[in-house]
Amino acid sequence: MQSYLDFEKPVAELEGKIAELKTIGSGDEAVSTEEEIGHLQAKADEALSDIYKKLSPFQKVQVARHPQRPHLKNYIESLIEDFIPLSGDRQYGEDAAIVAGFGRFEGRAVAIIGQEKGDNTKSRLKHNFGMARPEGYRKAVRIMDLADRFDIPVIYLVDTSGAYPGVGAEERGQAEAIARSTEKCLDIGVPNLAIIIGEGGSGGAIAIASANRVLMLEHAIYSVISPEAGASILFRDAARAKDMAVAQKITAQDLLDFKVIDGIIGEPAGGAHRHPEKVMQAVREEITKFLSDFEGLSHEEIREKREEKFLSIGDFLK
Repeated sequence: MQSYLDFEKPVAELEGKIAELKTIGSGDEAVSTEEEIGHLQAKADEALSDIYKKLSPFQKVQVARHPQRPHLKNYIESLIEDFIPLSGDRQYGEDAAIVAGFGRFEGRAVAIIGQEKGDNTKSRLKHNFGMARPEGYRKAVRIMDLADRFDIPVIYLVDTSGAYPGVGAEERGQAEAIARSTEKCLDIGVPNLAIIIGEGGSGGAIAIASANRVLMLEHAIYSVISPEAGASILFRDAARAKDMAVAQKITAQDLLDFKVIDGIIGEPAGGAHRHPEKVMQAVREEITKFLSDFEGLSHEEIREKREEKFLSIGDFLK
C-alpha cells in the first residue's frame, strides 16, 4: 500500500478515487470506468510531476526518509550476485547497522559496504535504524583492507541519519572508529564509489563516503547534522527544521554546485520508492561507468585522483 507524504495530499486524493473506481469496475455488476480512471490517472501523474519538480529542501528530507524508499538490501538483491556478508570487527563484536561483504557485479568481484535501516519494526531494531556503532566502522575497515589486498573495487551505499550516539558507542571509541574508516577510504589503492541512496548524515555517512566518485540520488540528502538537530542548536527550536534545511544546502543539486559530489542519479516522479526498478537500472549504469573509467589504473594513480578530488573542493585564499 502506497504511503503518502503530507505535501502529496492532492495525489493521494486522486489515487484514492482511482482505487474506488477500480473496485466499482470489478464488482458483480461491473460498470465501465476505464475512461474516468484514465482521466484521473493522467491528472494524478501531472500533479505528482509538478510537485516533484519544485520540492523544497525539507520536502527532499522527507522523501529521503520515506519508509518505502529502497534500502541497502534491495540494491544488493537487485544488483549484486553471490553476495556474501562478513560479520564482526575482530575486536569487539558484530554491528548489524553496517552490512559489508563481497559479491559480483555483472561478473566482476566487488566489495559492498553500506547502512541498512530496516523496513519493519523487527528489522529496524536489528539494524539499529542504520545508526552504526564503532564495531560497524571497524568492520568496514576490515572489508576495505581485504578489498585492497585482492584488488577488488569497493562500492559504498550510504543511508544513515548518523552514527549511533549512545554511551556505549562513545566508550568504545566512536569518533576514532569513524576517523579510521574515513582514513581507510582515502588510503586504499583500489577504486571506490559512494552513492548516497537516502540520508547521508554526519560523520556516520562520510566514514564510508570518502571515495573516488561520490554520487547522490536526486532526492537524497547529505549533511553534517540533521535539520532538526541543527535547528535545536542554532535556533534553539527544532520546529525550525525547514529553515535549517534551506540554510544547510543539503540537497544533491546544491552539493553538485559546490562540487562536494560528482553527479546526480535521477529518480522518477514521486521518488525512488514509486518505481524502484528504474532507480536500480540507473544505479547499475553508474556503477558500470565507474568501473570502466577506473579500469587499468595503478593503485598510485587511483590514490592521486582521489586526493585531487578532495583537495579541489572549496576555494583557497593565498
